[in-house]
Amino acid sequence: MAHYAFIDSNNIVVKVIVGVDETVTQNGDGGSSEAWEQFYQNQSWHQGLTCKRTSYNNQIRKQYAGVGFTYDADADVFVRPQPFPSWTLDANHDWQPPTPKPEGDYSWNEAELEWVAI
Repeated sequence: MAHYAFIDSNNIVVKVIVGVDETVTQNGDGGSSEAWEQFYQNQSWHQGLTCKRTSYNNQIRKQYAGVGFTYDADADVFVRPQPFPSWTLDANHDWQPPTPKPEGDYSWNEAELEWVAI
């Protein structure tokens, strides 16, 4: 099974569906992710949205897309929503806290901008 994310004009994922695996061909259109992306994108129920393949096991476009994720077209990756306002996006498209998480069980306290032991 393949998964496809539908992206609005703001590059936000608004829907993810289970679709046809790219190895399946349709009417001689070939069996590529791009062919199926185009097929789904052209369906009347997805007009105005861009379709991109995503991978449940994080092997395509960095990570599995979820509703609310952003699609970075330049890097061709899906980016998780920012977990806290103080966190910044690194070069690998991962959110990083202002200070590294210590070893052990900690949760982030945004009000104090620090890790708190659980």
